[in-house]
Parts: sequence; C-alpha cells; structure tokens
Amino acid sequence: MAALNHSYVAKFIWMLEAALFDAVCGLARLFPIDSVSDSGAWLFRKLGPLTSAHRVAARNIEIAFPQLTDAETKQLLRAQWTELGRSLAEFIILDRVVADKARVQIEGAERLAAIAAGAGPVVFISGHFSCFEVMPAAIVRAGIPCQITYRAMNNPYVDASVRRQRFRYGVRLFAPKGLEGARELMRAMQRGESVALMNDQKFNGGVAAPFFGVTCHTAPGPSTFALRFGLPIQPMSVQRVGPGARFKVIVHDPIHLDDTGDREADIAAGVRRINAFMEERVRERPTEWFWVHRRWPNEVYKKPG
Repeated sequence: MAALNHSYVAKFIWMLEAALFDAVCGLARLFPIDSVSDSGAWLFRKLGPLTSAHRVAARNIEIAFPQLTDAETKQLLRAQWTELGRSLAEFIILDRVVADKARVQIEGAERLAAIAAGAGPVVFISGHFSCFEVMPAAIVRAGIPCQITYRAMNNPYVDASVRRQRFRYGVRLFAPKGLEGARELMRAMQRGESVALMNDQKFNGGVAAPFFGVTCHTAPGPSTFALRFGLPIQPMSVQRVGPGARFKVIVHDPIHLDDTGDREADIAAGVRRINAFMEERVRERPTEWFWVHRRWPNEVYKKPG
C-alpha cells in the first residue's frame, strides 16, 4: 500500500511540474522574443549562483582553465548563467525564433544542401553550445532525413510537453534506450537516413579519452556508427551572434575516421578526435558551453580530505 501511495504522489508531482512548465510556455508566447530571452538571462543570473550546479560549473571551469584568476572565473560563471538562462527561455519559443530568417544564419549551408541531395547519410555530432536546439531545426529545414536523438526527461509529462515544443519547429526526436535503441539507429542508417547525436557529456562505461587534459568517459556511438557504415562524422555547432536571440549555425569540415581493421582502437581514435573538436569549440566561446554538467569522473568533484 505504501508503494502504491508513493507512486500516486510521484505522479501527482509530475503532473504539477508539467502544468507549471506548460503555463510558463504559454506565458512566454505572449511576449516579444528578445524580452523572453532577456528575462531568462536575468532570472538565471540571480538564481543560478544559489544552486549546487554553481559549484559544479566552478569546478569544471577550474579543470578546463586552471590559469584563470578568481575574478576571471567569477566573470565566466556569471556569463555562463546568462547564456544558459537565455537558451532555456528561448527553447520554449524556438519555433518563433527559427521562423524568423533574420535570426538564424547558417555557415556551410551548401554542405547541408549536398547531404540532403544525396551526399549523405552522415553522423551528425554536436555539443551543448549556446541555444543548441537551433541545430536540429537547421538539419530538418535543410530537408535531411535524420534520426535526431535525445535523452528523455525523467518526468514523462514534461517530456511529452518538450516533444510537443520541438514538434512546433519540425523536429521529431528519438530517445534510444539500450541495445534495441542502437539497432533502430543502425536500421535508419541502412535506410539511408542520417543520425544526430550530442557527444559532449559524461557516458558511464564509454571510451576513456582526454578532455582539457583530464581523462573522462565519452559515448562511442558516433564513432561506432561511422566506422560500421563507412560514413563521415559531420560536426556542427551553434553560436550566439546577438543581440538577443540571434544565432549562427556552423557546419564544420567533416571528420573521416581511419579504418585500420582494429575496431576498438579505431573507435577510441574517433572519440579522441570528437573530444578535441568539442574542446576547441569550448575554448573559442567558453561562455556558451553547458558548464553545469558533471563532465568528468565523480572523484574529480569530491572535496579533498
């Protein structure tokens, strides 16, 4: 009986969270795009430093940029909260953002056009850079058949709302789980479809590779798929060009992995190249990365002593 009551309580809390999320989304749609973006920036600048995620971000910055002074670290922390607040606020009205062609420019659009015209499929990769949801919107709008993956949210009601939000700008998402999920992605590539994966977060049991000189675990999926099907890895990134909700989507040069016949070594080499790409993007625009994620092993975040 206690377990049953607990499940009802959990469901009730999930429904409340979903109702609040939907209410915020509805309210945001009443205001101009840049006002919504500015409001998110202001809110996260105020509340972000009060959360445990602030300590995670501070530790991550210490790992990546140990040469920064305390003042520089503080400035970067404030800037990344501003960016994160903007990006999350913009997500709930992203259909309005991408519908305004003046707000999204694409560098390398000819590459996307070529993939759509038959130069694909490819394995798209990216990281959590600025308002990263602009990237799948650009892929879809280029007419590329693509399985765009994401991690489903713990709250299924909020997850359903998020999927509806993404549907507004044409993105259908696939949340692969376990072996069957990987097989479905492989079937998609066999059909000639591309796949898109975020590859800059911790993946327990993944391939150990350096990131800012510190070993961390990274999902091998993109390298595995590319090698198995002989496909190029197509990196992309998003930059804020401002003021407000204005972006540049960059289609970078493709990465062609070496297939030596030693699959394990080749996958590991691919992971290292992807990590190097991600690190270069973070170094270029450090305020725009998702610093609040525990990217490195758990022991890195434990207090000494």
